[in-house]
Amino acid sequence: MIECRHGKRRNKKQSGMALIAVLWMVAALTIIVSGLTRSIREEARMMTLSRQNVQAQALGDAAIQLALQALMASNTPIGRTKQAQITYHGVNMQVQAMPLNGLIDINGAPVALLAKLFSVAGDLPQDAAQMLAQATVEMRERRDPRGFPQRFESEEDLLKVPGVDYTLYARLSPLITADLRGRGLVNPMAAPADVLTVLAGGNAAAAMRIVADRDAGAEGIDTTVLDAAFLDNSTIRRLRVQARVPMPDGVWLRVSRSVDFNARSKDGVPWHTFRTSSSVEPVIRKNS
Repeated sequence: MIECRHGKRRNKKQSGMALIAVLWMVAALTIIVSGLTRSIREEARMMTLSRQNVQAQALGDAAIQLALQALMASNTPIGRTKQAQITYHGVNMQVQAMPLNGLIDINGAPVALLAKLFSVAGDLPQDAAQMLAQATVEMRERRDPRGFPQRFESEEDLLKVPGVDYTLYARLSPLITADLRGRGLVNPMAAPADVLTVLAGGNAAAAMRIVADRDAGAEGIDTTVLDAAFLDNSTIRRLRVQARVPMPDGVWLRVSRSVDFNARSKDGVPWHTFRTSSSVEPVIRKNS
């Protein structure tokens, strides 16, 4: 009888241990299944975002090509930034064509203009801005083995200048170019608001008035608030064309192409694209 009771106890204990093991296995399988489900959902979301990005990129490229064809057909020099609405495959996109001399050329801008750039747009003290401007000129004037100035090959090369970190570069990158070989002066009729603010010594309100008048097609715009020593109204045939493509979730994809109308591409297109980029522009939502 005693052995029978002990046997029953062992059986109950073994049954309890088996039940606990089963429960642990069920819990583990539940965790694994939940993890797999989350992983599959995340992969599906990433695939959807990737597809949307590719589609938006293609739409932006198409809008830019249409804008370039219109500019080529007009056969008129572009001396100011132009805006247009282009619809392609039912998607309405904002397209901007800006002569590159609307930006500050880090290969040609004089020290005083670079100092204004670092001070106003970079938010550096005057002394630090002046020193960094001088260092920038020294960097671009360094000679290669053949004795030619090395110059900056792209805007990102500004990071090679001692004292320019990623935070400062992020502030300056929308305002600069390394794709010109001129005197380093700026066309105010092509310059974006932030560049005009630099030329106005930080007077953002005056810069915005110039942009508003320019976008409205006004003639004889008053630019006396800008530093005349850095202005040049000449026309060039190097442009940055940018399309803003709407995407789901209230964001925009900026697709940008820098083109040269003085050169043909290898495939026979009557312009040469020498720089491309794209970036997501989040929508700033107002608090309700």
